[in-house]
Amino acid sequence: MLLKKKPSWKKKTVSPDDVLKKIKPGMNIFIGTGSAEPRTLVNCLMQAEGHGLQDLTLIQLVSFGDAISYKALQSKRYRLKTFFSGWVSAEAILAGQVDLVPSRFSAIPLLMKEGQIPIDVAFVQITPPNRAGYCSLGVGVDVARRAMAQANLVVGEINLDIPFTLGDTFVPFDAFDMIIESTAPPFYFPRFPVDPVFDKLAANVASVIDDGSCLAFTFGPIFEALPKHLADKKDLGIHTPFFTDAVMDLVKSGAVTNRKKGLYQGKSLTAYALGTRELMQFLDKNPMVEFQSIDKVFNPMEIGRNRRFVFIIPVRRVDLSGLVGLHNSKGHVTAGPGQMADFFNGAEISRGGYTIIALPSRNRQGKPNIRLSIENSPDLLSLAESIDLVATEHGIAHLRGKTQRERAQALIEIAHPEDRPLLVEGAKKINLLYKDQLFLADSAHFYPADIETRYLFKDDNNVLFRAIKPSDEDQMRRLFYRFSDKAIYYRYFSPIKTMPHEKMQEYVNVDYRNVLSIVALIGEPGQQIIIAEARFAKHQSKPFVDIAFVVDEAFQGYGIATYMYQLLARLAKDRGAQGMTADILPSNMAMLKVLEKGNFPVQAKLEQGVYALTIDLTHTKN
Repeated sequence: MLLKKKPSWKKKTVSPDDVLKKIKPGMNIFIGTGSAEPRTLVNCLMQAEGHGLQDLTLIQLVSFGDAISYKALQSKRYRLKTFFSGWVSAEAILAGQVDLVPSRFSAIPLLMKEGQIPIDVAFVQITPPNRAGYCSLGVGVDVARRAMAQANLVVGEINLDIPFTLGDTFVPFDAFDMIIESTAPPFYFPRFPVDPVFDKLAANVASVIDDGSCLAFTFGPIFEALPKHLADKKDLGIHTPFFTDAVMDLVKSGAVTNRKKGLYQGKSLTAYALGTRELMQFLDKNPMVEFQSIDKVFNPMEIGRNRRFVFIIPVRRVDLSGLVGLHNSKGHVTAGPGQMADFFNGAEISRGGYTIIALPSRNRQGKPNIRLSIENSPDLLSLAESIDLVATEHGIAHLRGKTQRERAQALIEIAHPEDRPLLVEGAKKINLLYKDQLFLADSAHFYPADIETRYLFKDDNNVLFRAIKPSDEDQMRRLFYRFSDKAIYYRYFSPIKTMPHEKMQEYVNVDYRNVLSIVALIGEPGQQIIIAEARFAKHQSKPFVDIAFVVDEAFQGYGIATYMYQLLARLAKDRGAQGMTADILPSNMAMLKVLEKGNFPVQAKLEQGVYALTIDLTHTKN
């Protein structure tokens, strides 16, 4: 029987105890992040007695591994210096055992280079060397190279279970002063379970992500649920701090090609991998995933080179002014302030880029997550001007370019239906809403989100159709004032000259049962304008609905009116209507043709100079 030859690198390994003998009081020790945490070295450091291990500073960019324990930090032999309060450090920061360094992530390498964050020792997890004598930094590049260059003692912990990743990950084996072999598996992150509310939330987020967008992922149930809702998208790109199992699912779905990216075309860019054993196997020697240091991944200018960059942030709560409260509890690996500043700026620089705040409308205790004010909340993100969209399971609020009043109205519409009356009442008291603002409490429970749809018309006009909302008041006023006198007369049968708040708010507040209105919108998420509206109102005495619709004159001739007519007919039939009625002036030939070309027989009767039309929904034309 032939004996397997022992790898040559094993001859150069030493024990962790040999490494600890090199550690002196007062040293600063750099440690890799998350799955890249060299657990054997760190565990030995935490548990070691003797060796004069006192007054040591551990430097870790993001602290959510398990080796640096809160109990060990309480011994006062160690202090942890981190740039993001993760699983371990969030609790310890409050207890004064951890120093949090507020900083943009993209600036951290420069801080190290300038010596403001001195490094004496670097503990780095690596793969075994390949035939050329190079190890891979595996699943965490962050600032490992910068730390190694600055440290007087560089220790590599070889872990046989981490993937050999590609990108800026190659390190010569002889760059390490000491080598140990890991006796612990990598730190794996289990996948999050997805509750129905998060699945619906993810579906709403996906609805405003267009083909060709570039995405950043973090960790949590929203991202866990996103891939299946994005699977039908085309040419998505990935530029993300964390590559997770959810990103792997999205890549496997075929939705990700990275062809439209402005940076590292054809490859998903990341700095860290966090996930399961399956993810680690997927990343091993995968040429389509590029690992780079954080000064590349977090650089706003580099992020902004990607067109349609979408930054999705799971948060804890939001108030009606747009202030955001971040997660600050154990178990949340989300964006920290340093990361957010870089990615916020990147999304702002990106052509067509935008930021989505995502949260369920209520927390696990059943309390509202959308509130009148959260000014006194901890972990407050005061970048309201940079937030473009807010998503809950009840819809999307478009905030970009909106006034405080319009923001409040839009956010109330995506709050939990039972929380909306108190929000409206509170907003009126502080003059955030008009004192005479209409609010139909019952309508909050009947908004027909399921009718939302898109259709591509000629000249690449991609039009979104959805039910009208009270927050559409200003957009509907703008649509009214774009109409010619003739168009207004065709629609309202009178020469109306103005549409003040009092009239328009009555028009946009419908109950969705007796009256249903559909609006058509075009434009990028957060910049959409209403170009058409159609509605029906139920007759009181018979199973019929009365219909009316109007299209912005700049968009007539594209087939939008025909599409909306067919949509109204389907929705009316679904709600039990047997027929539709409409009053149309004889000179309005375009609208008459739309109805006559439809699938249902039309009877016309001229009454007092107006055609009274009856459309039979129980039969279709032969």
